[in-house]
Amino acid sequence: MPQDVISSSLLNSFLFYISILGVLLFAGVLLRLKVGIFKKFFIPASLIAGFLGIIIGPYGFKMLSEPMVSTWGSLAGILITIVFAPMLIGMNKETSKEAAKHAVPQVLYSYLGSSLQIGVPLLVTGLILIPIWEVDELFGSIIEIGWAGGHGTAGGMQGVFESLNWAEGTSLSLTSATVGLLFGIIGGMIIINIGVKKGYTSVIKSTSQLQSQQEDIPQEKTASSYNTINEDVVESFGFHLALIFIAVLIGWGLQQLIIPYVAGVPLFPLAMLGGLVVNISLSKTRFYRLIDKQTLNRIQGLALEFLIVGAVASIKIPVVVEYAIPLLIVSLFSLLTILWYFHFIGPKMFKKDWFEHSIVNYGTATGVTAVGLMLLRTVDPNMKTEAASAYAIRAPFYSPFLGGGLITSIVPVLIINYGTTLVGIAFLIISFLILAAAKLLGYFHCDADKKQNYEGQQNISQSKL
Repeated sequence: MPQDVISSSLLNSFLFYISILGVLLFAGVLLRLKVGIFKKFFIPASLIAGFLGIIIGPYGFKMLSEPMVSTWGSLAGILITIVFAPMLIGMNKETSKEAAKHAVPQVLYSYLGSSLQIGVPLLVTGLILIPIWEVDELFGSIIEIGWAGGHGTAGGMQGVFESLNWAEGTSLSLTSATVGLLFGIIGGMIIINIGVKKGYTSVIKSTSQLQSQQEDIPQEKTASSYNTINEDVVESFGFHLALIFIAVLIGWGLQQLIIPYVAGVPLFPLAMLGGLVVNISLSKTRFYRLIDKQTLNRIQGLALEFLIVGAVASIKIPVVVEYAIPLLIVSLFSLLTILWYFHFIGPKMFKKDWFEHSIVNYGTATGVTAVGLMLLRTVDPNMKTEAASAYAIRAPFYSPFLGGGLITSIVPVLIINYGTTLVGIAFLIISFLILAAAKLLGYFHCDADKKQNYEGQQNISQSKL
């Protein structure tokens, strides 16, 4: 029998492992719905399930075996590829061109946030952590990978870290993602309460108006995807999965071409480029009408939920304990940077509704898109400002590259080739260039924060009268 043929016993074991993963996710959903503190702080069920896996796993009550948990961790690289492959499938070129006109400040602001999130931790690592604690030179990369990239990107980078001889990077990136998520949710709510009191918000004018705007279990069912092809021909989900796998195959081909020249490039951003090839190819045919973007989003969401559960459950606790102090230091520097970015750059970048535009980016930069949108819904429940639409429009111009995209995935390779400090300096220079471009294009106003703060206070005074 060829060595690459997987035996039925291994497949049965894999099915069993996935089934236990499903049990954990179901338990996480129950805890999310029933436990008050999880509801209050909007902790995702998948993250709860992942922590449950840690508790009953090899470093807890040892109810789960090491091979099972390790398999979950390895699965992350596959699932993140499925998440990224359809990202550019179904993208309409005309819509994107029109959208770009209204999203330039959001795009610039997002790029600036990620550039700072790469540059500052790398400099802290190169100048402080490596000389004192002798951490690996890739250590500083875990912030942008874990915070802006989230648990999905952190788990998906396992192969990259292993190929670059730093296996501990996966567990530390996942821990970083968890820390960032907590900063995003808890810190975001603190920022919102302060912002409301100071009159920075455009819609919510008192803290008594702050509340969750979504029900955990909606009263009415809503359609989240549509059949675009007769079921007698093929199941719609099957058709869309086929497109994803074609994109993955194209990405795999690109990876084989690149690896001899640039080692360590992961599959998932290349699969996204494969999706772009699929999109361009189908856009010239009548089969383009068969693509339902919402169905692709459903498949991405399914893969991401299981990815997070397995990736978090596979965190190696001894590694986290060993690097606790350097992790705390780089996290605090990163938090101060992102707070500066929110409070001082946000008012200058956005002429109108700066708080709403900035808070959605703060939530995304520290946690995930869902956290950013949750914070935005808290301060703009009926989407009266343009923050939500501008944020959504900026996605095709930002997500493929940073916050877990192509540039994020190659930063570790750049560090290996050019060194931690030099890459950190380079990204800080990029940050200044972004600010210069924003100023040149008329999107950066040095006195805007004072003006908007004054107008916010005037609005509060008028509302009181």
